[in-house]
Amino acid sequence: MMPLTLAPIGEENIIRKVGGKADVKKRLEDLGFVTGGYVTVVSIMGGNIIVNIKDSRIAINREMANKIMI
Repeated sequence: MMPLTLAPIGEENIIRKVGGKADVKKRLEDLGFVTGGYVTVVSIMGGNIIVNIKDSRIAINREMANKIMI
């Protein structure tokens, strides 16, 4: 397992675990970051990571991305 921040751009990955405090975890799950889901890193810009998840493109900050394990 490794954090989402280390994922290669363009490679589809399976989410293995979502960590963090309860409110952060809930926010990530509401965005679609759930265990068993698929996520693809599209690009990294200025500390934000842009990902494709559930047919949506979402930008999250590096701190949140470190809580998503793939």
